Amino acid sequence: MTTKGTDQVILRELLAARGSWVSGTHLAAKLGVSRVAVWSHMNRLRREGFKFEAVRSHGYRLVSRPGRLSQGLIQALLRFRLPDDAIIVMEEVDSTNSEAERRLALGQPTPFAIFAASQARGRGRFGRAWHSPNEGNLYSSYAFRPHVDSSSMQLFTLWMGVNLCEVLEAFLKIKPSLKWPNDLVHEGRKFGGMLTEARIDADLIRDIVFGLGLNVNCDPSKWPREVARTATSLSEITGSQVDLNQLGAAVAGRVFGAVNTFIDGGYESRLAELWGRYDLLRGARVGVSHAGGMTRGVASGIDAEGALIVTTDSGKKARFRAGEVTLEKGTV
Repeated sequence: MTTKGTDQVILRELLAARGSWVSGTHLAAKLGVSRVAVWSHMNRLRREGFKFEAVRSHGYRLVSRPGRLSQGLIQALLRFRLPDDAIIVMEEVDSTNSEAERRLALGQPTPFAIFAASQARGRGRFGRAWHSPNEGNLYSSYAFRPHVDSSSMQLFTLWMGVNLCEVLEAFLKIKPSLKWPNDLVHEGRKFGGMLTEARIDADLIRDIVFGLGLNVNCDPSKWPREVARTATSLSEITGSQVDLNQLGAAVAGRVFGAVNTFIDGGYESRLAELWGRYDLLRGARVGVSHAGGMTRGVASGIDAEGALIVTTDSGKKARFRAGEVTLEKGTV
């Protein structure tokens, strides 16, 4: 078993004990190593920021976890097992999407996820920069080789978005919304965004990278006024700091599961159900900026291909597969 794998087993046992004692003998037997080797691994975890209480004849007890992202902890918190190198945590990276693309090009097995504390060149839609400071936020990308038809790309992002809304609602007890096609919103203010990028061969998606940026524990009072009016953070919404590793594990677990469902097919009825629950735009007056200019009207959901449907001021139904949507005044 690798060092990472050993750490995950130890952490799973301590987490399952919920603050009770776990004997060194039990851990040694579970791992097939000596108690001295267990002690050595515990010291390594201490250097990563974990705090344990150790008492002779009782064993070990987890006292506190690191506040920063931890590969071992995220993987230990997942409800299913992944290969030891499937979760990668980095202090800083140019872009988690770029890092995922590089690893795909080198042949790393999928699925895998990249987490970073900060990004030097985070990317958003239309090539925009995504401000990604080291302020306790969650920047992550998930890589897959799905081999599904390229026509489903639009639906993929929407499917991932509603799944994220559902898991965040359950995990944080908040009511998020999805602003077509890729903004995560709470009461009209953005707290996250998604970016899906893919390589396509012969109309099949060869590999796909799903990027996600979430404002988690940053302090909105430090933002410029114009940003603070339109953005928020999960800690501001909930009124308390959010555990980054628990959130990372919850999000990663949902993303991996949602992608499997997408690849298997048969997700359309569930997408329609969740879209009806989390669609920010339905019934709102919107302006859609697109290659042909600007169209104004009332949004009325999405079609079977994920295009936004707008009833224009002239009464016609218009469908948009791409574009920049703004809410008209008084509609939020």
